[in-house]
Amino acid sequence: MTAADWQPLRDLGFDDQGLLEVGHLISIFNYFPRMADGFGIKPDPRVYEAAATGVPLRWAGGQRPPAGPES
Repeated sequence: MTAADWQPLRDLGFDDQGLLEVGHLISIFNYFPRMADGFGIKPDPRVYEAAATGVPLRWAGGQRPPAGPES
């Protein structure tokens, strides 16, 4: 990338800190699928169905599962 690639974001008001955060987010979204592929992780078939139909996933009973072991 060059400085010109970042210019549209600068034009929207992003400063150096904002651009750094954008770069980190992009990196994370590129990293996770590669890790999942490396470990052979496959999404639940319902994820594929939601992607194909545009119908969002729903949790059973309308409730989200607990956030973690401390819940």
